[in-house]
Amino acid sequence: MDFSRSSTPEAPPQDLWSSILDSVSSSRSIPSKQILLLGQPSTGKSTLAAALLQKPVTDDGKDDQRTDFAVGYDFASVRDEADEDTLARLSVYTVPSAAPYYTALLPHFLPPRFSLPHTLVVIVLDWTRPWTFVDELQTWLEWVESWAKGDGSRELEIVREECRERLQSYLQHYTEPSTDPLPTSNSTLSTTLLPLGPGSFTHNSAGVPIIVTCTKADLIDDGNDMAAGTSGMGSMVKGKGGEWEERTDGIMQVLRTICLKYGASLFYTTPLPANLQVLRQHALNMLFMPPAPSPGMGTSGEAQAPVRNLFPFNHKPNTLDRDRIVVPAGWDSWGKITVMRDGFDAKMWGEAWEKDLEVDAGGEGGAKRLYTTFVPDQGQKPPPLPPFNNPTPEQAFLAKNYDENSKKSDRDPRGAFRNPADIAGTSAGIVGPLGSSSFDLPNVVRALSEMETGIGGPPPTSAEAAPRRAPAGRTAASGRPTGLSTLGTSGMSPTHGAGRTPTSPAPAAGTPSPTSGGQTQHELLHNFFQSLLSSKDRPGASAAAASRPNVNGNAHTTDEPNN
Repeated sequence: MDFSRSSTPEAPPQDLWSSILDSVSSSRSIPSKQILLLGQPSTGKSTLAAALLQKPVTDDGKDDQRTDFAVGYDFASVRDEADEDTLARLSVYTVPSAAPYYTALLPHFLPPRFSLPHTLVVIVLDWTRPWTFVDELQTWLEWVESWAKGDGSRELEIVREECRERLQSYLQHYTEPSTDPLPTSNSTLSTTLLPLGPGSFTHNSAGVPIIVTCTKADLIDDGNDMAAGTSGMGSMVKGKGGEWEERTDGIMQVLRTICLKYGASLFYTTPLPANLQVLRQHALNMLFMPPAPSPGMGTSGEAQAPVRNLFPFNHKPNTLDRDRIVVPAGWDSWGKITVMRDGFDAKMWGEAWEKDLEVDAGGEGGAKRLYTTFVPDQGQKPPPLPPFNNPTPEQAFLAKNYDENSKKSDRDPRGAFRNPADIAGTSAGIVGPLGSSSFDLPNVVRALSEMETGIGGPPPTSAEAAPRRAPAGRTAASGRPTGLSTLGTSGMSPTHGAGRTPTSPAPAAGTPSPTSGGQTQHELLHNFFQSLLSSKDRPGASAAAASRPNVNGNAHTTDEPNN
């Protein structure tokens, strides 16, 4: 067998430089971390985001003027103290409110299976509305638990367990910083594990790092105007006496008790850059917390190698300055909470919080109910709605009034046209209900005669009473149509021409009055009005009168009066 080497050397790989660059890039890969800001509108989220990213706050970025997107996003590079190397890439996500249509978008941008080990949650509360603290905390913490559960896959459960062990180790190894020149022990993991106290880290099963931040803490001590909405405590307190301190300390004790159950930190912030810088240092410290030590490392005789945090937090806890409260995760306990002010039962508040989380509790004896009694709601209430007006259906209203009016004859508008004599047999008239005695024809004739007498003035003298030739179709005595002359002479006195009021008895009700030509009262009345319209006093009356038959059946002729 020929083992001689080939005279042609092997060609170098085509992606040689790419492989070298990839190896260098992987060895010096920059970690990416995310901060999720959760809070209601106008709570100061934009100010916190700018401080965490070390960017200036523009006027357009203020909560009162900005228009929030469904999910806000910004990023920046985290550099070392010498500003030479980039240590991490920091991204900040924000949501406008706790509305489900906003929070439902976050799992698409931050899937828990991949982002859970690299995400810090900051819950923002507003000191101008302290009565909402417990309610908002429960809303956001329940959402964090739901988000961390994800789809419940096996891979996600492994990640959740690793994150919980890491956070538990971080809480157990926390040591308060000291002023000694020796290296602080909180930046390295100590070999001695301290057990967690009662009420500590009982929730937050996924081990999500959480910081509860109460913004606008500088308004707590604002005693110039204690009106609601201007001061942090509103009109809940009167001045800066014992009641004021008791209320603010009580609120802090409640928040610390809830944070202790989730392994969360508590911060009070103001717009001052120094105050916000402390929050940023602690956020980076929790983002880069070292992983939990392996269980087999403690059994070896050799000392465990120290694990250094890239961003140590050397700021001491502060529970006295109300505008600069700093309670790091792992430092607090029920004893420290109770000693702050006597009379506070941390265990009772912890149990009340558990009742609120139960589905079937109904809110009886829960933390929300206790907190409402302790801190009454001083927010502006919307105006009450007017009482509901349920109108009666139209048909029911009409039927009711119809039944009532039908029982009362004086309420029926048709009663004015009704007469017992009409019901006996008198039929309705052509133009209207003329069957009543008041509309009988003799009464109409008498009324017309009175009108003519009133218009003519005083009775004429004997010389003036000489007969004159009257126009055809009218009588010489009264000037009425000839069709009505027979009716008038039968029922009036002979002295009617002298100007006296005629009197004639009305005929029986329901019996039409016969006339000389066999015409009914309605026909006579119709002819009478037609003759009035066809008088020669109106234009074109002569032509109309010549073609119209007389009441007695004779042709209407126009005669010239005698001169």
